[in-house]
Amino acid sequence: MTTSLQDGQSTRGRAAARGLGLAQVCGAAQGRGDASALAARPPGLPYSTREGAHFCSADRRKKKDLNVLEMPSIPNPFPELCCSPFASVFSASLFPKANSRKKQVIKVYNEDGTSRALEVPSDTTARDVCQLLILKNHYINDNSWTLIEHLPHIGLERTIEDHELVIEVQSNWGMEEENKLYFRKNYAKYEFFKNPMNFFPEQMVSFATETNGELSQAPVLQNFLSSSTYPEIHGFLHAKEQGKKSWKKIYFILRRSGLYYSTKGTSKEPRHLQFFSEFGSSDIYVSLAGKKTHGAPANYGFCLKPNKAGGSRDLKLLYADEEQSRTCWVTAIRLLKYGMQLYQNYMHPCPGRSGCSSQNMSPIRSISENSLVAMDFSGHKSRVIENPTEALSVAVEEGLAWRKKGCLRLNTHGSPTAPQNSSTNLALHRAQPWFHHRISRDEAQRLIIQQGLVDGVFLVRDSQSNPKTFVLSLSHGRKIKHFQIIPLEDDGEMFHTLDDGHTRFTDLIQLVEFYQLNKGVLPCKLKHYCSRIAL
Repeated sequence: MTTSLQDGQSTRGRAAARGLGLAQVCGAAQGRGDASALAARPPGLPYSTREGAHFCSADRRKKKDLNVLEMPSIPNPFPELCCSPFASVFSASLFPKANSRKKQVIKVYNEDGTSRALEVPSDTTARDVCQLLILKNHYINDNSWTLIEHLPHIGLERTIEDHELVIEVQSNWGMEEENKLYFRKNYAKYEFFKNPMNFFPEQMVSFATETNGELSQAPVLQNFLSSSTYPEIHGFLHAKEQGKKSWKKIYFILRRSGLYYSTKGTSKEPRHLQFFSEFGSSDIYVSLAGKKTHGAPANYGFCLKPNKAGGSRDLKLLYADEEQSRTCWVTAIRLLKYGMQLYQNYMHPCPGRSGCSSQNMSPIRSISENSLVAMDFSGHKSRVIENPTEALSVAVEEGLAWRKKGCLRLNTHGSPTAPQNSSTNLALHRAQPWFHHRISRDEAQRLIIQQGLVDGVFLVRDSQSNPKTFVLSLSHGRKIKHFQIIPLEDDGEMFHTLDDGHTRFTDLIQLVEFYQLNKGVLPCKLKHYCSRIAL
């Protein structure tokens, strides 16, 4: 009996094991908790194979009935916390991906104090910001608009290169620093690609491949852009001695590996050269008020500042004796740091997300200017002039009629004969973008320097010494020259002249238009006017 009882118990145990295993398989296949319910039955209660099959078939029927009405199962957000083998684990690909282009608000200022807040993605470049402001304000896109980084607490500013990310530039600012982004024109931004010899004087530049001491325009830029050559800029600069407040004039050498100074006169021997700074992880800035801010011996300063937060403590300040020398150093550092990227920015002014192509590089005007057509209003009904020759002749006639009407506004400042015309004439002058009312000589020079010392950059302003005259401030040969516009009276009529009356103009508008087309007594034609635009 004992043996038969043990045999019966073992037989029932094997059947229970088979039934439990079948129930577990069915439960796992259905993804439900029925197998757990079976497993929870008291161990003394016997199982049979028929019972396991009954449970499995019931599960199948129940699942089949619910297939139509059952909602899809909800993804388990924490699969790693579920230890049950029956829990469904979902792939991470079913979850939505995080948007990597986070947006951030930046504030862009202008010279007249106006500003505009822009919400831009994290991958927005300086070129993208300029294009956006150009389109919003209907400006002409002539590839001279620039984003400027201004650091007022240390008196420095720099041109943000077109390919640089604006958000990265702002991330290097300190929390307590009142730094700003300015939107202005800079005609000299890529001028060195057009006239390299104006930026690199022969006495400051030498190359390892130089032959017979002769340099032409093409090799100058090719040597800077090519990695196989070794351009070198050398000259004297004022530097502050380490641990002292005094400044010393030292001979510096700029190479691809960095900036060095000589400990023995103008010697370039390796044993006499000391490393001063590298520019791979630094940005090049221009000093705005060196004598006032840093007590420098000259005004033409530049600075190498590490492009990291808190980098203001590691400034490398240097000052040149003249503007041409500073421009040469700054331009050479830009070329050695960015290389072909600068050339690509110059050749393809509208790459990337801005939506422009190399085929659309002509100046972009506003929609209203692009949609202008020639009209004829001489008849009973107006008509569009479709013939280009006829449209040109009509434009010439309109111009001549405008010239005749211009004779009515003859007088300018303080004429006792026509005070009403004088006020109208003055209002016309002040409405011109190139006219700057009541700015000083120093302010005019600062404005021209900011917008680039390129031949032909000009503005017209009131004269401080003689309130009845005007002054034409013009950039030529990397210097700023000032020409007095003298009022001249003839037969009761007032004119303006720059050449003692040989060429006379009824107003400043005619004078500017004439010298934009003719050189005359000026060293060059008027090409780019300095303006203070509002955002």
